[in-house]
Amino acid sequence: MVSLRNLPSFGCGTVNARRRPRAVSPTSMARRLLFLVLVLFFAAIVVFIAISWRAEIAPVEPPARGSFDAALVSRGAALAAIGDCVACHTAPGGKAYAGGFPLHTPFGTIHGTNITPDPDTGIGRWSQAAFARAMREGVDREGRHLYPAFPYDHFTLVGEDDVKALYAFLMTRDPVRAERPQNDVVFPLDIRMLVSGWKLLYLEQQAFRPDPAQNDEWNRGAYLVLGLGHCGACHTPRNVLGAEKKREFLAGGQAEGWHAPAIDASSRAPVPWTAETLYRYLRYGASATHEVAAGPMAAVAHNLGSVPEQEVRAIAAYIASVSGAPDAERQRRGEWALARARGGGATQEPQPDAGRKASTADVQIGGVIYGATCAVCHGAAERPPGSPSGEALHLALSTSVALPGPGNLIRIILQGMAPPDGEPGPFMPGFHGALTDEQIAALVTYLRATYTDRSEWPAVAREVRRARQSIAETAR
Repeated sequence: MVSLRNLPSFGCGTVNARRRPRAVSPTSMARRLLFLVLVLFFAAIVVFIAISWRAEIAPVEPPARGSFDAALVSRGAALAAIGDCVACHTAPGGKAYAGGFPLHTPFGTIHGTNITPDPDTGIGRWSQAAFARAMREGVDREGRHLYPAFPYDHFTLVGEDDVKALYAFLMTRDPVRAERPQNDVVFPLDIRMLVSGWKLLYLEQQAFRPDPAQNDEWNRGAYLVLGLGHCGACHTPRNVLGAEKKREFLAGGQAEGWHAPAIDASSRAPVPWTAETLYRYLRYGASATHEVAAGPMAAVAHNLGSVPEQEVRAIAAYIASVSGAPDAERQRRGEWALARARGGGATQEPQPDAGRKASTADVQIGGVIYGATCAVCHGAAERPPGSPSGEALHLALSTSVALPGPGNLIRIILQGMAPPDGEPGPFMPGFHGALTDEQIAALVTYLRATYTDRSEWPAVAREVRRARQSIAETAR
């Protein structure tokens, strides 16, 4: 007999039954998944480093002053003034453009760099190409990403000829050997490479495009405001990552502890701005119907006083167009403020805010302090004939008194105002040593209740303490 064991199998019955696949254990599956995640993670790091890495641009010998055309240097000086470069690149009491200015941000303190032509601590060994890359891409000569406290997100719009003029101006300054203090930025933002991620999200590499529907003055103003003037850097609110909210352009922001007021249609200025009043404010730091430039804006106005008049008029024309013509309510409020400032009766009282009002006791105490310290200069009827300070602003015209918060008004009262050394200009003494926190809070409450129809500011005493602390920290 033939054994069935020796017969070939033809795949029938159960003779050639397939084996069942072994089930993968949960532990093995988890390991595979973890391995895949790690591979993707390290691949992402490699890609990010490849995108973030920027090559060093070779150093050059510092160019001789005589190699730059005098007209180009002069033009660069005007552009540097429009960009207010000296403000962020000069330490308090330090040499111009030698760096060291502390810029306090929500992410830490960043110090302005030395941009004099010193070959070791400044930009003396930077080529024009290295300078242009820093301006437009936020990358220094050595390939390090710059923090956007340096507003290269605006400078991308600056034309090549203007970059050359700025380079010529800076390279003809006196070289100053000055090491920049170390930045104090929170971890992990102190890792410069991470700035490239911010750039991927928010840095737009584009040239300025004139609007053919607008005239030359408007387009020049737009170019300066959006680009080198970087007005939006202070006057536009920012998101949690420190980028400007483009949809709220010029709707108000923060700068060095001050509130940069809205200069769009939402402006709180008691009298609506016009191109002419904006021009006078930007050019001279004051306007008859608006308050004196204070805080960081004082330096801006000081610098703009040295540039060609048509540049300032172009800036004013563009900003006035962004603000737009005032609506009926703003016009009514403006007429009311002007009537009060001129000592006449305001026939059309604007509708008061629905918010809470200050108590009578607070207003009375503040009124006494006002009469003793402020009325001689700021009051219309209270000014004595021939008073040397008779040109002080009537506070019904003050934007600081009308703002959503009291911070600017408190800082002005504490610090006062003074023109640069040796120059004429408005002066107001500071009262930081003459008035207590409680007295300043009462005064601020009185001014708000008396010179506006706005609701009371909450927690004024807390804001006074906060302002004192901030001023003290900045002075260190």
